Amino acid sequence: MDFLNEIDQDKLPQHIAVIMDGNGRWAKNQGLLRINGHKKGTKAVRETIEACAELGVPFVTLYAFSTENWNRPKLEVDTLMNLLVSSLKKEIKTLQDNNISLAAIGSLTNLPGKAQRELQEVITKTKDNTRLKLTLALSYGSREELVKTVQEISDKVKKNLISPHSINEAVIKEHLYTHDIPDVDLLIRTSGEQRISNFLLWQIAYAELYFTPVLWPDFTRKHLYEAIYNYQKRERRFGKTSEQIN
Repeated sequence: MDFLNEIDQDKLPQHIAVIMDGNGRWAKNQGLLRINGHKKGTKAVRETIEACAELGVPFVTLYAFSTENWNRPKLEVDTLMNLLVSSLKKEIKTLQDNNISLAAIGSLTNLPGKAQRELQEVITKTKDNTRLKLTLALSYGSREELVKTVQEISDKVKKNLISPHSINEAVIKEHLYTHDIPDVDLLIRTSGEQRISNFLLWQIAYAELYFTPVLWPDFTRKHLYEAIYNYQKRERRFGKTSEQIN
């Protein structure tokens, strides 16, 4: 099936989030080192982002490095950080050519200084781009984000800047890393795993979840189109009945 031609342009998800899983398994299947899988995965990132921009999806968030990933072998972590820096340098032309702005969420101060500087440089250079906003979740964990949010709100309550009784969902959202982008409509996870892995727990409350066995380095435009087509075939009720929606 040609999924691209089946996609309804009037029903595109506004925010797609992706858990890019399977780089290590892809490399193992090829008899290669894990880092080769991560390098190959950068091609899937470029193809996915370009396809989203061309379709008209305005927000994409990629789970690039979790807080738990720091527990991986030091050599792999160091190599991933170096790959991040080199990828940012290499892909800035892709971002500019496609009118894409870059943002990042997470405990960014935990990143090596070189990675922080390169990341900030690309964010600054692309800040005026308007076609699509790409957010990288780096050193990110949703539980940590929620703890930070509670701490910030509590501090404001203590200073009488916020009344405890005025705390609602809107106030919480204002203090999340993602305060300036909409909640996730479609969450894609590759490699066949069917779990959330501490990613955007608040923001995916009503997201449609799509799991594919395809390993991330093998993920193409066609797979993205298929995920969006699948999303559009679902009925999003947000707690209401089918009759109310229709």
